[in-house]
Order: sequence, then C-alpha cells, then structure tokens
Amino acid sequence: MASMQPAGPTRWEALFGDLEAQARAQSVAEADALVSELTRAEHATMTLADRFRAVVGAVVTLELLAGAHLRGTVREVADEWALVQGVRPEPASQHLVPLAAIAGVHGLGRQAVPATSRWAALGLGPVLRALQRDRALVTVRTLSGTVGGRIARVGRDHLDIDAPDDRGTRLVPFSALLVVSEAP
Repeated sequence: MASMQPAGPTRWEALFGDLEAQARAQSVAEADALVSELTRAEHATMTLADRFRAVVGAVVTLELLAGAHLRGTVREVADEWALVQGVRPEPASQHLVPLAAIAGVHGLGRQAVPATSRWAALGLGPVLRALQRDRALVTVRTLSGTVGGRIARVGRDHLDIDAPDDRGTRLVPFSALLVVSEAP
C-alpha cells in the first residue's frame, strides 16, 4: 500500500506563503507611501529662489506681472531677486528682477538648490544702493511704465529715480518694481 502524505502541511505552507506575500506587498505599499509623503514634505520647503538657483547658467523666460516677457541667462540669485543676462531677442544687458514681480517662468527644472552663496540673504535694497553708489544709468520698469535715469535714493521699500530729461524725481515702491536694467 502506498504511503499517503497528509495534505495538512502543504495547505499550511500555502497559507503561510500567502500571508508572507501579503505582508511583503503591504510593506512595499507603506514604503511607497512614505517616499511619496517625504517627497511632498521636501517640495513644501522649496522656494522660488531655490528653483532659480538650480538653473544658474541656464536660459529662462520670465513672465512679469504686467504681462511683459524677459528672456535671459540666470546669473545670480538671492532670496528676493534674480540677476538675468538678456539673450536674443532681448538686449544683452543685465536685468535685476524682484522675484515678487514674476508671474511665471519657462525653463525651470524640477530641481531645487538651497541657499549657500553670499548672495542668498542680500535683499533688494542693498543691490539697488550699490547701483546708486556706482551712479549707474538704469531703466526701471514698473507696473505703470518705464523710466530711465540714475537711482538717487533707496529707502527700505522704495527707490527714487532722477530722470535726465528734467521730469524730476520719480518714487517707485518696491511693490511696483518689475525690472531694473542697465541702460543701453
């Protein structure tokens, strides 16, 4: 008579194998959920400046709040501004752009680089004061138009432009500032 093996251990092996597979699947699902959550948490800490820092040296197109576009190479980035070197069809001059004046950007990747440079904490005021000190001729674009001249004074939240054509001094609040460009 042939010996019969009990069916019990085989069923139990299958049962435990199935439970082990379910546990592995649950573990993989939990790991995927954790990675997704950590990725979302990391994205929540990114700033626009961090995204710009990741593309220093690259060409981007900025959509400004007034609807104008500015195409150029990102040269420097701080928490409040970006310095962009114009490329064709833009003039090749440099443009200081407050990040608050940007409505959209084409050409930024998904990467971000945290602040590590000396520029990071340098606000808009100190940069404008340096242009004032150098007596640089600038063109200032605002929400309501453009004015050229020299920066006469820089306050905490505004600047004064002395126009060379005897129009006098124009006060420009930082909140209305779109771009400060080196004059052609």
